[in-house]
Amino acid sequence: MDLRDGPLEAAFRARVRAWMAERLTPVSASLHATTRDLNAARAWSKEMHQAGFAGLTWPIEYGGQGRPIAFEAIYLEEAARAEAPEHIGVIGLGMVGPTILTHGTPEQKATYLPRILSGDTVFCLGLSEPEAGSDLAAVQTRAAPAGDGFVLNGQKVWSSYAHLADVCLVLARTGATGDRHRGLTCLLVDTGSPGVTVRPTRQLTGDSEFSEIELSEVRVDADRVLGAVGGGWEVAMAGLAHERGTMGFTLAARLTVQLRRLVETARALGRTADPLVRDRIAAIATETAALTWTSYRALAQAGPSGTPGADSSVIKLSWSQTHQRLTAFALELLGAEAHQTGEDGFWAGYWTHHHLRSLGNSIEGGTSEIQRNVIAERLLGLPRGR
Repeated sequence: MDLRDGPLEAAFRARVRAWMAERLTPVSASLHATTRDLNAARAWSKEMHQAGFAGLTWPIEYGGQGRPIAFEAIYLEEAARAEAPEHIGVIGLGMVGPTILTHGTPEQKATYLPRILSGDTVFCLGLSEPEAGSDLAAVQTRAAPAGDGFVLNGQKVWSSYAHLADVCLVLARTGATGDRHRGLTCLLVDTGSPGVTVRPTRQLTGDSEFSEIELSEVRVDADRVLGAVGGGWEVAMAGLAHERGTMGFTLAARLTVQLRRLVETARALGRTADPLVRDRIAAIATETAALTWTSYRALAQAGPSGTPGADSSVIKLSWSQTHQRLTAFALELLGAEAHQTGEDGFWAGYWTHHHLRSLGNSIEGGTSEIQRNVIAERLLGLPRGR
């Protein structure tokens, strides 16, 4: 298994690096966004699209580039290393778009896919619920048949960037509660519809990346069903698999950037000669390298389809743990100085911000407990825990 770039991949990587270097100024380590500038995010997303870097694996007829998944992995990796802004439609690009490609009708593909790529339509996900925890099959949001469509009632939480989204992919129950997986349906719901209320959730960092979504008597037409009625479980799982698979390259590259900053922190504090500090940094560097190569291996095993497998759970679990250890060690090195902000603080509280944010890594995108179950059952062949 050769995991190195071939001539075409190497040329593409060079083009991405040159494009990034031309458009990005060096990112100060003291900066971390507490809000998203909607206009700037849309402008950057359109630049990405015009340069041919959005939807690299998507069919040409829907505005994509029709390239193998290795090219998307290269772009994600280089963008993370350059600390470039994300596409405003990161949920649409990484999760909803690939799911529409697999399960959508021709009309849904023609309507949504080009607008996801251009950044004109932003998606969020309505999966998790307050009473369901990590058990998506226990969702209680109800989509009751009403004329030529459905009426939605329920509540969703932890929906990333919902306050910016135009459309939400909602997992709702259309069958009896006892049907579990077979009684679920996915619907594409306009967030501006009457009865939809989006409330941003303030995090420990002060940011509001996530939102709570209240659905009260929301009417949804039948042509907004994604996949089959009662087939929502398969649709939702496809979206989550793409999230964990394609994000692996981004996560590994971001960890590499933070590892470099950890070394810079140790040097600035005069701690690089300490054998215990060197040992801790070496351990994190080893974990980071293992995560990078595991992402490459998962890419190679995905084959031409690019469909992620259960290896994506290994990547997500490993990244969550390593990121938390890295940021915690940075705070340990800095001591009280880590909590200083402003010009006198080390990187203006950079490590405090990122450590607080890392605490959510083991919850978002499927909890660490769920990832361990997937690894045990699908990779190791162990019996189901429940």
